[in-house]
Parts: sequence; C-alpha cells; structure tokens
Amino acid sequence: MASFATHLVVVVTMLVAAVAAAEMLQDVCVADLSNAVKVNGYTCKDSTQITPEDFYFKGLATIAATNTSTGSVVTGANVEKLPGLNTLGLSMSRIDYAPNGINPPHVHPRASEIIFVLEGQLYVGFVTTGGKLIAKYLNKGDVFAFPKGLLHFQKNIANSPASVLAAFDSQLPGTQSLVASLFGALPDNILVKSFQLKPKQVKKMKLRYTPKK
Repeated sequence: MASFATHLVVVVTMLVAAVAAAEMLQDVCVADLSNAVKVNGYTCKDSTQITPEDFYFKGLATIAATNTSTGSVVTGANVEKLPGLNTLGLSMSRIDYAPNGINPPHVHPRASEIIFVLEGQLYVGFVTTGGKLIAKYLNKGDVFAFPKGLLHFQKNIANSPASVLAAFDSQLPGTQSLVASLFGALPDNILVKSFQLKPKQVKKMKLRYTPKK
C-alpha cells in the first residue's frame, strides 16, 4: 500500500510539474516572424518593440471572393497574421461560400474547431475514426464543433452565399486537405492499389493538384 502511495505521489508531482512548465513566463510573447530561428511556435519579439498592431487584424470583416474551384475561401487570423497570438493557443478564421460551394474534406492536426454561422444554410459534419459520419444541417446563428484531427467538411446547400466564423484552440491549427494531399503527394502506384483505379485515371486526377516542393 505504501509503495502504491509513493508511486501515486510521484505521478501527481510529475503532472503538476508538466502543467507548471506549460504556464507562460511573461505577459505576452509576440511572434518575431522575421527571426529565422524556429521553435515549437515562434521566438518572442523584444518587449520594447511590441505595438497594438501585433494584436490587431481586420481581415475577417470582409467577404472574400468565392469564385474558386470549390466555391469557398478561408481567411485565417492565426499567428502568421496576428503575431500577438503566439503561445496563446487560439486563432480564428472566416469561411465564405458561394452558392452550393464546399469547404472540401480536410483535417486540422493541431486543433479542434467550432463554427458560428453568420449567414446562410450549411450541411456540415465529421467522420470518427470508427468511420461514423456525424453531420447536421445548420442555419444562421447555429454553432457546430469539429474534434481535433478528425476529417470534416462544410457544404453550402443554398442558392445564396453563406459565411461562418471559426475558432480554434491553436495559434496555428494547420490544414491538410484530403484530396489534395492524396493526389498531390502520393506515388501513382500507391493510389492505384489503394483506390483500385487504373493508372490513367490516377494520372488524370493528379493533373489537378500540384505537388508541394
């Protein structure tokens, strides 16, 4: 019993230490985007050089042009646009949809997401690791959450534009598009075998996606 209690104390102590280590050691750590040194986040700007502009971004106020191939545009307000978010663990985005536009299936590997419908009607959902679709029709004023790392999408189901505001529990959530990642990065033979497609079909699909360097 004494041994168990000792181990319990050690584990609790380690947990407390881990939480304490995650606490900020200064009021703010505004990202120094010009610094070539990269850590898990960004290095801090000299505190004497901090300005109100480091915490300000007005890019979410404007509706984006949605004449894209998918009929949607994501405008991010993350640490790369708002340096004051560095180490704060939060960010936002605005997503605008053309009539019947879609934000294709994708994942955010570093964040959960919650959206608020500003305008329009959407069909949204995510897929669990067990393959179950959790989906819902949304209207103006509705809120929906997408768990961290799970495949999800949003589709405008109306013949009029739609917009949402999204919030994330990461300063830089990251976005990995399912189709673009598969057909823009994987070798032909992997795709042929995985999707049971013919080589010509795979090559035709890959023409739409430019590989990342």
